[in-house]
Amino acid sequence: MDDAKLQTASDQNSSTPPTLDQLATVSVSSASPSQPHPMHRVFIGSRGLRAGWRFLLYIGMWAGLFFVVFPALVRYLPLQGLLGIWQELIAELQFLASALLPALVMAAIEKRPFGAYGLPRRQAFGKLFWAGMLWGIATVTLLVFAIGGFGDFSLGTVALHGARVVKFAIFWGGYFTVVGFFEEFLLRGYSQFTLATGMGFWPAAVLLSVIFAVLHAGNPGETFIGLVAVSVFGLFLCLTLHRTGNLWFAVGFHAAFDWGESYLYSVRDSGTTITGHLLNSTFHGSRWITGGSVGPEGSLLVYVVIALAWFTFHRRYPKVNWRAE
Repeated sequence: MDDAKLQTASDQNSSTPPTLDQLATVSVSSASPSQPHPMHRVFIGSRGLRAGWRFLLYIGMWAGLFFVVFPALVRYLPLQGLLGIWQELIAELQFLASALLPALVMAAIEKRPFGAYGLPRRQAFGKLFWAGMLWGIATVTLLVFAIGGFGDFSLGTVALHGARVVKFAIFWGGYFTVVGFFEEFLLRGYSQFTLATGMGFWPAAVLLSVIFAVLHAGNPGETFIGLVAVSVFGLFLCLTLHRTGNLWFAVGFHAAFDWGESYLYSVRDSGTTITGHLLNSTFHGSRWITGGSVGPEGSLLVYVVIALAWFTFHRRYPKVNWRAE
């Protein structure tokens, strides 16, 4: 009799409906976790938007400013009375703005300080910048006089006199500093930082150094040897970024090398000559040594000079200071 009563009570208990808490627990435990759409992984990684898409977003904004916005705006500027060299400077300032403004937008989106992309404000025009200037002048001097050692270069006569020597020296110094800022930041600033977070520093450096050469392909008189030299120079400047941790050395080097080539020694720079150069210098001899229509950057000796600069810099700055913050 007691066993029957116990069985009946057990049956009644088993038929009691579950509580809301019990239902919620069962629902949570049995629900399958939501799976992201397959395309989500194409765009989003562990750090948010993938590096390649961030790079393309930056390049898209740069291209819009470089090819569309600034050419449209410049039509409304009163530039008709300006000399050609001042128009060239204004154009380079536009190029620089087209590289910097998209990076400011990306810095806001990524919640990073702008200095993380290679131009920390606290080191602006400091020791590294002037060291880069010194290295740039020394490198171009070594290259030009190495060509002269084969009897294929003559300094010639002085082309400028009086105050014009100083005026053009200052103007072209400022001009090539802007050029250095633009080209270094476009290819070794935001672009290098971003691609390096996705593919590693040196694969990104190689890719962007090839792009660096491609952007020079339209220069008048450019040759294959000259374009390869541009890529190798790009890799050397990536080394300076890798070791110093920022672009200030590279900007100084780039500006001084171009200034020394174009103004001081008055030779072709990537196939281009400038108005208001210091000397009436001349090249004569084999284009393999002189660089021909390119200038010293098209000489085979440029590879020897870059290799020497690479080795010396490696010894002088052995510690890696670049970090992807």
